[in-house]
Amino acid sequence: MRAADHVARIKKLRKSDLIGMLQQLVAGKTLSGWPDGKAFEHLILRAFEIEGAEVTWPFSVRRDGQELEQIDGAVRDDGLSCLVEAKHWAEKVDYTTIAKLRAQLNRRPSQVIGSVFSASGYTAPAKVLAQFTASPNVLLWELDDIEYGLKNRAMRKGLQAKFRHAVEHGFTDYSLLVEAL
Repeated sequence: MRAADHVARIKKLRKSDLIGMLQQLVAGKTLSGWPDGKAFEHLILRAFEIEGAEVTWPFSVRRDGQELEQIDGAVRDDGLSCLVEAKHWAEKVDYTTIAKLRAQLNRRPSQVIGSVFSASGYTAPAKVLAQFTASPNVLLWELDDIEYGLKNRAMRKGLQAKFRHAVEHGFTDYSLLVEAL
């Protein structure tokens, strides 16, 4: 299946469909027609799109015929521009994923932030290192955040809340369950 087919397929789904899809993924079920990881990254982007954010679907950055980067997607909303990295792994995400996204952000205007969406959470060192690096510009989303955002139509509000918390407190692992959005 081509990338355009994945986008066309996910665009047919409503919020309730995405919630069911996430539940299946979390339960470890393989979704027919979706390669590993693609269903999760498309689900995240579609959730933002349903709420009215501008979305760029997964893309590659190429130069002189060479692929330099593969980006899971981008979200633009209320003045924020955000690169998306989505990980649906059995094991917790380590700092390598965050570092890779930070390197991609270093090639972009300083106003661009990143968000890592993890269905399995993060290792303790990943959380610590994400906070204590210069310019903490990668927001961490855990399964509880994603579920809350989907069920409460709060993905956009969640992005804004996580960004606000990072601006005010310097921490990027803010839980959306702390406040009612």
